[in-house]
Amino acid sequence: MSSSPFSREQIEQALEQVAYPGFRRSILSFGLVKEVIVEGAKVTVQLQLSTTESSIPKRLREEIETSLQAIPGIEEITVLIDIQAPLASSVSGNQIPGVNKVIAIASGKGGVGKSTIAVNLAIALARSGASVGVCDCDLYGPSVAFLCGSRERPHARDDGQIIPVKAHGISLMSMGLLLQEEAPAVLRGPMVSRYTQQFLKQVAWGTLDYLLLDLPPGTGDIQLTIVQTVPLFGAILVTTPQEVALLDVRKAASMFQKTNVPLLGIIENMSYFLSPSDGVRHAIFGSDGGRREADHLAIPFLGEVPLEIEIRTSSDQGVPFFLQHEGSEASRVLKNIAQWISLKS
Repeated sequence: MSSSPFSREQIEQALEQVAYPGFRRSILSFGLVKEVIVEGAKVTVQLQLSTTESSIPKRLREEIETSLQAIPGIEEITVLIDIQAPLASSVSGNQIPGVNKVIAIASGKGGVGKSTIAVNLAIALARSGASVGVCDCDLYGPSVAFLCGSRERPHARDDGQIIPVKAHGISLMSMGLLLQEEAPAVLRGPMVSRYTQQFLKQVAWGTLDYLLLDLPPGTGDIQLTIVQTVPLFGAILVTTPQEVALLDVRKAASMFQKTNVPLLGIIENMSYFLSPSDGVRHAIFGSDGGRREADHLAIPFLGEVPLEIEIRTSSDQGVPFFLQHEGSEASRVLKNIAQWISLKS
């Protein structure tokens, strides 16, 4: 590549100023820029979009060209846009009646805050105007009911369909709503699969834009039952930056790829702690692990959710932190991810 009178950093700064139509986030943060090629005074930008609106590619091309033209030294600009069809479901048929998109929230490893992310992402989606449900598929360690502060027991209709519990504007189903508070779920493999199928197909979810599935750790019976029972719009992987968590995320990613479930992206939870006294950022569990893994898998990196004391205190109170601390950095990140999901839909 020949030398250029401008830097790649200047190009990225210019692209950062181009927002996706209808959103404040840039095309870079949405992961839509797949490649930037610099050849002397010529710049080629490759985008990949999933949209049926013909006006969006035209508008983005014009705004990219305008933004790059402000950089001294650029003489030729080419914007290539690859428009793909919306993501296909993992299996055909067997849709859950009334549910538009089913999204799995997975981790591979326990203890990374997946359930907390699932619940608060559901709240963020609901706050954006969507109708949302959360199905707690972790039968052995259900926590969705506790995180939402709900102890209401679901009831069955005359036709045998179970009515989900409502909390904070979203619909819930969890083994935690069916068991006594300290009672364990003692289940063998066949019963695990049966309960999972019942939660998905025998719950009267009603009309939902999104049903988020809070998956258990690992790649076992429950995960396989889900991908064989309902069509998934995709899976979002949750990890912490440390290598031990990333190792299990790779296994989860491989499972979804082998079962033809689209990987929507990676969320890095517990990314850092921002000291309230001096504003210093502390990478307690390492840094950039989720971003590197997203690059390795060639999927979007959806954001860094920091360690915040308010997340713990709100969760202990049974209130999603997004409701009590909507102005926090963690809530801002989840709000952006909710916007991104709406965009992909």
